[in-house]
Amino acid sequence: MLATAARMLLDSLLPPQCLNCNAVVDAPGNLCAACFQNFTFITPPCCERCGTPFEGPVIDDLVCGSCLKDAPAFARGRAAFVYGEHSRALVLKFKHGDRTDAAVHLARWLQRAGAELVADCDVIVPVPLHRWRLILRTYNQAALLANALGKLSTKPVAVDALRRVKATPSQGKLDRATRRRNVAKAFVASNKVADKRVLLIDDVLTTGATADACARCLLDAGARAVDVLVLARVATV
Repeated sequence: MLATAARMLLDSLLPPQCLNCNAVVDAPGNLCAACFQNFTFITPPCCERCGTPFEGPVIDDLVCGSCLKDAPAFARGRAAFVYGEHSRALVLKFKHGDRTDAAVHLARWLQRAGAELVADCDVIVPVPLHRWRLILRTYNQAALLANALGKLSTKPVAVDALRRVKATPSQGKLDRATRRRNVAKAFVASNKVADKRVLLIDDVLTTGATADACARCLLDAGARAVDVLVLARVATV
C-alpha cells in the first residue's frame, strides 16, 4: 500500500512520459497512442536466421534470400521493432541523448522480442565500443541494454567478454561491403565464452556486418553458438 501511494504521488508530481515524444502516458516505459501507431514492432513471420520481417504468410522456418546467399555467422537474429522514420528518434535519444533511464524499459521490449533467444543463452554479451568512443560518449548503450536484460532475465552478463581493439569510422552511410571491411579484425573475445551459447546485444542492426564480425570472433574464442538480439533493425538494406 505504501509503495502504491508513493507511486501515485510521484506520478502526480512527475507524470510518466512517452519514451519517444514525452507525452504523458499511463505508466513508465510506455509509448503514447500516436507513437505506438507509428512504430512497427516485429512479430512472426520473419526470417528464421536473421529476423528480417516478411510481409505475408510463409511456411515455418523460412530463411530469407539474403541468408541463403550469404549466411551470417550468428545462428539467429531478432529485433524488437523496425528502424524507420518514427522509431529513429527514440534510438538516437537513447544512443546519443543521455536517455540512459530508458534502458530498463527498452530491455523489456528486447525480452519480449527475443524470448526464445534469452531462454536458450548461457551468457549475455554487449557489442563493445572502442575505448576512445566510450570516453567521448561516456556510456555504451549496448552494455546498458545487456545489463538491464540480465537483471530482468537473471542471465549472467559478461560486459568484458568482447573488446573492440580497432577504432572504426561511423558505419552510418556505408554499404555492406565497406562495413565488413571496417569491422574486420576489430574485435577480440575472451575465453569467458568458451562452450557457452552467447546472446549478443546491440541497439541497431543494419547490414549485420558488426554482428557478424562479433559472432565470428566469439565462435573463434570457443562459443558454442551466438544469437543476436537488437532493439531495432532496418527492414531491408
